[in-house]
Amino acid sequence: MAATKTYIPKATEIERRWYVVDAEGQTLGRLATQIATIIRGKHKPSFTPHLDVGDYVIVINAEKVHVTGNKQEQKFYYRHSGYPGGFRSTSLRDQLDKHPERVIETAVKGMLPHTNLGRDQLKKLKVFAGPNHPHAAQKPETLEIRGASRA
Repeated sequence: MAATKTYIPKATEIERRWYVVDAEGQTLGRLATQIATIIRGKHKPSFTPHLDVGDYVIVINAEKVHVTGNKQEQKFYYRHSGYPGGFRSTSLRDQLDKHPERVIETAVKGMLPHTNLGRDQLKKLKVFAGPNHPHAAQKPETLEIRGASRA
């Protein structure tokens, strides 16, 4: 009885592509799940959980992302400086006004593995608040996110 071998791609065989996603009018969580899938490489037949086989994603118009319900007032981002009294919280509305890129980065980061691999994969996410980005030389393809737009 012959056993079939599991295919594991080598570093030289991994082909990376660049995609541009327009976040205008997209629902935050639905957008983030599909971006995380592309960054991890789960859309490829050569997906391997312990290797980084994913593609690069450029997100534009991050400031125009949509959230449902009352999340703009009720969702908070927390951080602590490590010093006494160093606890800070920021609402989603304030975060979208000051640093809209961080909203999408944080949502995608939570959907990636919480390991060294996940940190390396997060570096393939490029988020910009406006419609312009400096990655035109990579010739990115436009990626349509399915089912994430606001009705």
